[in-house]
Amino acid sequence: MPLSNYLNTSPILGDRIYLHPSCQVIGDVKIGDDSSVWCNTVLRGDVNRIVIGRGTNVQDLSMGHVSHKTADKPEGSPLIIGDYVTVGHSVILHGCTIGNDCLIGMGSIIMDDVVIPDRVMVGAGSLISPGKTLESGMLYMGRPAKAVRALTDDEIKYLRYSAEHYMRVKDNYLSGTN
Repeated sequence: MPLSNYLNTSPILGDRIYLHPSCQVIGDVKIGDDSSVWCNTVLRGDVNRIVIGRGTNVQDLSMGHVSHKTADKPEGSPLIIGDYVTVGHSVILHGCTIGNDCLIGMGSIIMDDVVIPDRVMVGAGSLISPGKTLESGMLYMGRPAKAVRALTDDEIKYLRYSAEHYMRVKDNYLSGTN
């Protein structure tokens, strides 16, 4: 079973979610309806909380973690992921906030206290440095990532399409027709 308690916290799962048997969901993690967590992904909500919205997919080999609460930072750095987000393969998300309708490209690293608003695409292999706040409607790429250009209307539509595609795939797994 990919679910584990930590101290007095247990994962809370929405309706119609798919957790691949090889993933690990630990502690204070809340996953919204119609979301999916794929092969060998780890979501470790031990020293702070992780919240994942509706229709979001966290793909193979990704890792989500948090930073603990301190006297200087009473809320610490939780990991908050919005609705209809695609998190590509081998992404590291650490104590950041991601808005709705975003795509985080394969192999990207998003550090503590980063805020990614709605409708942002982060190109594969990008690094978002701690504490950065990105601008909605933009494509970011690089190490460190920089705004490259505004997203086209088709790219903005693709953000939702990508998440909805993964919802269809997870439904196939849930129905046993994969």
